[in-house]
Amino acid sequence: MKSSRQIILLLLTAAAVLCAAPARGADTEADEIVKRSLESFYYAGNSMRARVSMKLINRQGKVRAREMTILRLNLGKSGDQRYYIYFHGPADVKGTSFLIWKYPARDDDRWIYVPTLKLVKRIAVDDKRSSFVGSDFTYEDVSSRDLEDETHVLVRKEDLAGRPAYVVESKPKTPSDYSRRLSWIDRERWLPLKEEYFDARNEPLRTYTADKLEQIGGQWAVTVRSMKNLQSGHRTDVVFRQTEYGVGIKPDIFTERYLRDAPAQWVR
Repeated sequence: MKSSRQIILLLLTAAAVLCAAPARGADTEADEIVKRSLESFYYAGNSMRARVSMKLINRQGKVRAREMTILRLNLGKSGDQRYYIYFHGPADVKGTSFLIWKYPARDDDRWIYVPTLKLVKRIAVDDKRSSFVGSDFTYEDVSSRDLEDETHVLVRKEDLAGRPAYVVESKPKTPSDYSRRLSWIDRERWLPLKEEYFDARNEPLRTYTADKLEQIGGQWAVTVRSMKNLQSGHRTDVVFRQTEYGVGIKPDIFTERYLRDAPAQWVR
């Protein structure tokens, strides 16, 4: 028979093991679902080029248009990425360009070139959840978010518009513009079909929808998407056209030089 001292030691050891073990349980499955979704949505192909049309629509139905080219390059297996965004129009933003260096393990670097001022400006780190050029999408929506920035829980499985989906609840670990997000993730293609954002009072804030999915060069992509601000009534519709994967973009395109002087062969 074990002595009282031995029993106490065993109990203390068991408690230490329980405290050291991850308390996530089923959340591990949710983490894997979100990880695969981020890879499918933001990392498809080694590189990507697309011509993108954006419409900003206010509550009264007034439309402002944006036309841009988006370039993206994945850098090996580290998860680092480079984004280059060039605006073709309208006139008040023509020639404006953005450069984003994406790092999964730390804050991203972001720059904007304003042609009217001939000025390259660094975008503050805490602006990643700010509006992207007046749209209902944030900088983070455009250039990906990090898996570890949020906690994730698998809520249920259900069909959405005839597609089997995982429903995952994600909560930011640090203060954000939203308190939680529900994501409907396609169980076959791993793309986000719908997202609902809630504010600090748990009131509906924004809703993202994937309006059209297409297979391009063996990759499934969301080619028509929208984001609506449910509190202001403002909506942003986005269409990806002429999308190409594996286009052979070189890393030197994603530098300040090309912010000031757009690479014509890539943004035509």
